[in-house]
Amino acid sequence: MKKKDKVDYVKNGKRLDGRKVDELRPIKIEAGVLQRADGSAYLEWGQNKVLVAVYGPREALPKHIQNPYRALVNYNYRMATFSVPDRKSPKPGRREIEISKVSGEALERAIFLERFPNTTIDVFVEILDSNAGTRVAALSAASVALADAGIPMRDLVSAVGVGKAGGEVILDLNKAEEDAPDAVDMPIAMLPRTKEIVLLQMDGLFTKKEWQKSMKLAEKGCEQVYEAQREALRKKFLEAEKEDKKSKKAGDQ
Repeated sequence: MKKKDKVDYVKNGKRLDGRKVDELRPIKIEAGVLQRADGSAYLEWGQNKVLVAVYGPREALPKHIQNPYRALVNYNYRMATFSVPDRKSPKPGRREIEISKVSGEALERAIFLERFPNTTIDVFVEILDSNAGTRVAALSAASVALADAGIPMRDLVSAVGVGKAGGEVILDLNKAEEDAPDAVDMPIAMLPRTKEIVLLQMDGLFTKKEWQKSMKLAEKGCEQVYEAQREALRKKFLEAEKEDKKSKKAGDQ
């Protein structure tokens, strides 16, 4: 890139979209959005829009895949054909298969799988609109959907993306920042209460100092995502409690 074409991704402490280096894009999460699923969630994170449905635990079929000691987590991450500017093939690509694998393994660390032998927990994720960070958005939404399904968990899984653009370490990269010439993208997920890291991937390189800064940003970001997740679940169950009270009151009359 020529010097005159150089983009300042962070200028006077502000990024191209007006955020600070440690600021997340706006997040909105709603639990229990699908009646036919055992648990579900809808998430908007910046431009990203994610819908998740959870089914199970239910008998794992065919029987030869059953594990007598624990449940299996079947995580299906898919991007809708209209989720990106150029129409995407409906066939799952290598990226979707890879994200499905690592995200399912991250959720396994949170779920008490040993309580449900010979079963499967199916998590279906559909990316409706995409603008960087879809794997962390999907994983955070999936965690809410699992909790909505009543599946016992050690903690929610909260995830964020941390990276670098224009030489600056930043939290929650958008698409323009992901496409920077020196871009580094590091999706990370953890169990917020114990700080156990359950997913960590990296595309690019950090210096030791940048790594230390990125981990602090990741921890801060995950705490904010965690609060949004808890608030979504709190709202869902408070509404359910109100509906239950109304039903009982109507029955008494």
